[in-house]
Amino acid sequence: MPDRRVERGTPRIAWVEDEKAAIEAASLGFTMILTAAPMSQVTGLPVLIDLDLSHARTDDAPFVHLPEPSLDPRQPAALADEAVVAVSTEADVAGLAAWWGHRVATMSADGVRLLGLDRLPPALVQDFLIQFRREIGGKIVMAWTPGLGWGALAGLPPGTVDFVVSSLPWWDGHAPWVWDELAALRRVAPVIVPSAQSVGRAARWLQLSALLGDGWLGPCLARCDAPAAEVSRLNRLRQMVPSGPAQVISAPGRTLALLRTDAADVRQAGRAAIILVNDAGHSVQIDPAGLLMAAGQDFAPFKDGEGVALDPTAPYTLAAGDLHIFQAESRPGSAPAPVMQNRAVQAAQSPRLALELPSPSVDQGRFPVRRTVGDRVEVEIDIIGDGHDHLAAMLRWQAPGEDTWQETPMRLVNNDRWAGAFPLLSLGVHHYSVVAWRDDFATFTDELTKKHAAGLPLVLELQEGAALVNRTAGRMPDPRFASLIDQLRAPSEEAGRLALLSSETALVMRDFDLRPFAVTLAPAVPVRAERAGAGFAAWYEVFPRSLSPDPARHGTFRDVIHHLPRIQAMGFDVLYFPPIHPIGRKNRKGRNNSLTPTEDDPGSPYAIGSPEGGHDALHGELGSFEDFQALRAAAADHGMEIALDFAIQCSPDHPWLSQHKEWFTWRPDGSIKYAENPPKKYEDIVNVDFYAKGAVPSLWMEWCRVVLFWAEQGVRLFRVDNPHTKPLPFWEWMIGEVQERYPDTVFLAEAFTRPKVMYRLAKCGFSQSYTYFTWRDQKWEFTQYLDELTQGPAREFFRPHFFVNTPDINPVYLQNAGRAEYVVRAALAATLSGLWGLYNGFELCEGTPVPGREEYLDSEKYQLRAWDWDRPGNIVAEITQLNRIRRANPALHTHLGLTFLPASGDRVLFFEKATRDRGNVVLVAISLDASSAQSATLELPFWRYPSEPAALAVTDALRGQRWTWRDRRVDVTLPPERPFAIWLIEPET
Repeated sequence: MPDRRVERGTPRIAWVEDEKAAIEAASLGFTMILTAAPMSQVTGLPVLIDLDLSHARTDDAPFVHLPEPSLDPRQPAALADEAVVAVSTEADVAGLAAWWGHRVATMSADGVRLLGLDRLPPALVQDFLIQFRREIGGKIVMAWTPGLGWGALAGLPPGTVDFVVSSLPWWDGHAPWVWDELAALRRVAPVIVPSAQSVGRAARWLQLSALLGDGWLGPCLARCDAPAAEVSRLNRLRQMVPSGPAQVISAPGRTLALLRTDAADVRQAGRAAIILVNDAGHSVQIDPAGLLMAAGQDFAPFKDGEGVALDPTAPYTLAAGDLHIFQAESRPGSAPAPVMQNRAVQAAQSPRLALELPSPSVDQGRFPVRRTVGDRVEVEIDIIGDGHDHLAAMLRWQAPGEDTWQETPMRLVNNDRWAGAFPLLSLGVHHYSVVAWRDDFATFTDELTKKHAAGLPLVLELQEGAALVNRTAGRMPDPRFASLIDQLRAPSEEAGRLALLSSETALVMRDFDLRPFAVTLAPAVPVRAERAGAGFAAWYEVFPRSLSPDPARHGTFRDVIHHLPRIQAMGFDVLYFPPIHPIGRKNRKGRNNSLTPTEDDPGSPYAIGSPEGGHDALHGELGSFEDFQALRAAAADHGMEIALDFAIQCSPDHPWLSQHKEWFTWRPDGSIKYAENPPKKYEDIVNVDFYAKGAVPSLWMEWCRVVLFWAEQGVRLFRVDNPHTKPLPFWEWMIGEVQERYPDTVFLAEAFTRPKVMYRLAKCGFSQSYTYFTWRDQKWEFTQYLDELTQGPAREFFRPHFFVNTPDINPVYLQNAGRAEYVVRAALAATLSGLWGLYNGFELCEGTPVPGREEYLDSEKYQLRAWDWDRPGNIVAEITQLNRIRRANPALHTHLGLTFLPASGDRVLFFEKATRDRGNVVLVAISLDASSAQSATLELPFWRYPSEPAALAVTDALRGQRWTWRDRRVDVTLPPERPFAIWLIEPET
């Protein structure tokens, strides 16, 4: 007889009808034969014969073949015109088992496939199988279990049957029951998967039948559509694939992926295979990384039959109907290295405490946190140590130019989070650090207090306390120790305890703590303190050349002086000019960006440079440096300062093109490369190349010199044009050089680009940044963006400057809009951010566009303009009122302290701005559709106070009226003539 231990391992069973088919099956790699009637062992392979328990004998032949049912075998099927054996008692079952067992034991076949088990009463199936096994001895038993019900075999003694059978042929390819069935059946015996083709499934399921179970029952060779070569290939594959259980490693609903290993515990596996099956009618892409992670063991690379590895870095394409196999072996383990003594010493010398997640911090201290002078920096950090001993920590900080560190104790907040604060009293970069240690004395006094409360003797504890005091006094002599040591020598135990627990003792021990296991946060975290104007200001942009009282005459700096009272009255802090340098004539632009200028067209001020000078010169028609200084002084007298545009670009007439050709990019024909932002072209502008041969460091130094030149002229505010198109290392270096010499210098980035680039510019030194506020007009856009700026990492370094318009940007929202829309944009900018600005004409509701473009018709960029500053319908009064309210309320001096509050609908934005101590709380409601009156129900922020008040005292910041809110909700209506409301609130006492 064949060796049953081998044959029962990974059987490949062929269903044949005659000896010829049996010989063919052996040649195709099958290891066992199944037939409907006994046949001689012509192949030398074990032969199983079908035995159907549900049929009675009809003649001398002991067996009648039962064709495989075409219905789901898990459901009862009718047996038309067949005699059914009726069993209902244990005696019936024993008799049936003995009758069949006797005949099987004496026949020449090696075993049987038991059909009809589902016709027996479920409660008697196990009794039958146990009795049947006793009767047949060592013959092979394959129990046909589809339709039987998994519970009927639960608890069957091991070895009762040799194989059970899966219901895979009736699987729809998606339902999870097949995996539950496999797991349940495998607990009984190895699982045979019958060929799906035997019930008409697609050919690709033939492959899955061969690979899924512990063995497979191949198709009837006489009636199989699959080529013999394919059947032979599947048998070879089945030999190659490990024989352990199959595990699904793909997500439900995704392309089926199976893992097979040669051990039930994947950790013990020596071989593994990943099987991918695409049952879809189209190709699919699979993420190999997810599959390899699910495999979960240190296998060598999984490779297909051609040696191509499954690459986790790229998607894998599986064609429609394909089945692919990737195999791998586990990596050989190495002998463990001996434990080295020096590593233990190093571990003992490493920090015992851990300092984690210091806040505030920007990129682990790579860039400074951004604050303003006078602010208090609230520092938090996780301090983690072993055991229950008390810890102590000091916040250390160092002001600019100081060599010494100041310290203040930190306090435990909760969950190992500690907090402290230090002030910013001067401009420049401060640094903070934290030192933490195990507080032996606090640990001792805590234990002493608890033991005294429990009534325990304290003799040894007092001796330990005295030793701790003496040890500290010996290292850190101080007169206060002498008195303490005398008290500890007193004979009274109570006196010693009280001396150790006194506040004076705690203070002296804290001051002279030996700080065991001290660890210091390193490197120290930088914090840049800037002047208040870096975070709170209202900017007003004008073209000085358009401020002449005579529309036909070019404006001058002296003309600007006459406008200062008007601008100051509106409440602006900064008067910002586009470039004020000489303008080139070559390729000069005419009106509305025309390429055919007239002799009188002034050109764009961004085409900087002419024979008269470059970035350190003034446009002659504006006036002299004496005139500029007169304007700067007059602006200061009106409480304003001048901001200049720093545009790193040149006209073709700039002196540098002849003096420093090495700073520019030249085309193969010798011509200069003009500025482009395809499809836009700037024929009147050329750019420098920061990394051109000969540009480092001379070009870098020259740009720094230009900024320092204007700083020497008293300018401390620079709006930088398109900084995102210049090297980030340049900005970090140049801004650092300037602020080292002039700490009050502020740079505003005009970088309409990707958010992460804008953030990086802020980290590199820009104190403020333009944003995409100009294009945001939906409620969800404001809440999402401001939450990102105020709640995320950007809050530590990025300050948004909300300009409502610019000479380059005439937003669609404002084009030909009504007065109310201009009021809405002003209210949004002025209350959401501490920094806001406008380009003149906005207050006059000027929005006539170039048709189809976000540009102004008759733009001041290309011509002189004369404005009627008293134009009817202007919003000067509203702007003035907004700036007055901003200045009076510290909560509006920053974009921080913002909380969006519930308001019904999408057309009213409702939010709170509050100072850190909630001493100043401002509520703002703004209509987002001022074309008509907008109503909403607002939920008032009673819950935002530590102790929820019974009522809120309210002051209308626009009208000065006062009243009380007691209800948690209030209904408001915002009409077009007053599309916003601002209330000051405080708890009513």
